[in-house]
Amino acid sequence: MKRTSVLGGLFGLALLAAIAPTAEAQQVPSSREQISLSFASVVKQAAPAVVNIYTRKTVRTRSLPPIFNDPLFRQFFGNRLPQGVPQQRVENSLGSGVIIQANGIVVTNNHVIEGADEITVVLQDRREFEAELIGSDERTDLAVLRLKDSPTGLPTLQLGNMETLEVGDLVLAIGNPFGVGQTVTSGIVSALGRHTGGNSFNAFIQTDAAINPGNSGGALVTLDGKLAGINSSIYTRDGGYMGIGFAIPADMVRTVVDGLLNGGKVIRPWVGVTGQGVGRDIAASLGFDRPGGVLINGIAKGSPAEAAGLRIGDVVTAVDGVDLADPADLRYRLATRPVGESVTLSVLRKGGAVSLRMPLEAAPDRPDRAETEIKGRTPLTGIKVANLNPALSEELERAYVPDTVIVTAVRRDGYAANLGIEPGDVIREINGKPVRSVQEVTDLLQRTPSRWLISIQRGDRVLNIQVG
Repeated sequence: MKRTSVLGGLFGLALLAAIAPTAEAQQVPSSREQISLSFASVVKQAAPAVVNIYTRKTVRTRSLPPIFNDPLFRQFFGNRLPQGVPQQRVENSLGSGVIIQANGIVVTNNHVIEGADEITVVLQDRREFEAELIGSDERTDLAVLRLKDSPTGLPTLQLGNMETLEVGDLVLAIGNPFGVGQTVTSGIVSALGRHTGGNSFNAFIQTDAAINPGNSGGALVTLDGKLAGINSSIYTRDGGYMGIGFAIPADMVRTVVDGLLNGGKVIRPWVGVTGQGVGRDIAASLGFDRPGGVLINGIAKGSPAEAAGLRIGDVVTAVDGVDLADPADLRYRLATRPVGESVTLSVLRKGGAVSLRMPLEAAPDRPDRAETEIKGRTPLTGIKVANLNPALSEELERAYVPDTVIVTAVRRDGYAANLGIEPGDVIREINGKPVRSVQEVTDLLQRTPSRWLISIQRGDRVLNIQVG
């Protein structure tokens, strides 16, 4: 009994020794940083480079009497309704931006300044400057401004690198939500490489840092004080914050800014392939252990992809060692690289691994577009058509298909508009004759048959329009 008591006492002392903190650890906190976590030092470094942006634009409209909004009138008159009384109103909007060069170069969202007649930038210290638009890129929703009469030595934010960003990293969102003034919110990187339906190039950074209207164009900052991305949009059901915000990665910002500052235009690499994501079913049929990558099902003649040695049936799994989940990943990886460089593609071909070096080239603007407006007494009067070439296909965000005639514009008072023809439609046949060029369209329209049959392709559908 006595021995048991001694052993118990020794065990208890050992346990206490194991769990008790050492004398060194039992120190009284000697600084504020030891008492609480604070982002103050990061904010002091980053916030002066984040600006408020105010815009004004004049919107011109034409008002019609209410009776002309009646569906019966619209059905009868179609696009031939009266123009109405001209009116105009002034719209004000607000957003945020980031100074990225000390001489007054500011990056923001395109939707913040789109259509603006006047742009005013307010710095953190309340100084105000008029700004001019250097250029914008609608496809990535980015714009670059230059402050007028700007002093030198303005505070800036250094662009970060998406490759060093990880899910779970702490980030700060800085902007001007609802116009209340500069505001800082914190959160984490919730996900990387998010693709949304409205954007074909960006692989967004998703964050739960609070982003609200007015934050657009503001900064998403890492704890080392670098710009992770430009806050762009939120997922919401009622217009308010729901914990899901999206930022354009700094890699894409760098590419767009370089293009707009050096030539005023963003020129993206053209690959010349069509492909589809490798889902579960395709992966199983190919013998892959998991989904991922891009299955190549089309290669344009003379394209960089052909020059690199890509083949139909290849699966591209990575670009410069970065894995691809789907075609959107491939577009993003290539869009953030400058024309003139080359990339290494990791390819699976018939069960074997292949590495290919592919040059990055601008999409060629050939064959000649030959854009033409159709006039005269024809069913297609009032539209503009063009030969689809790689450059035009990039502008229209569609796959390049040779020997294609595409509708680029439709005049609202033209005969073709009444037939329902829309921009982006492809003219396939006229009266049973295949169409492969603008010249063939104009030649066929010079005839005067008693009845017209126009075959139009719209997406995956083929529409046959009969006139006469």
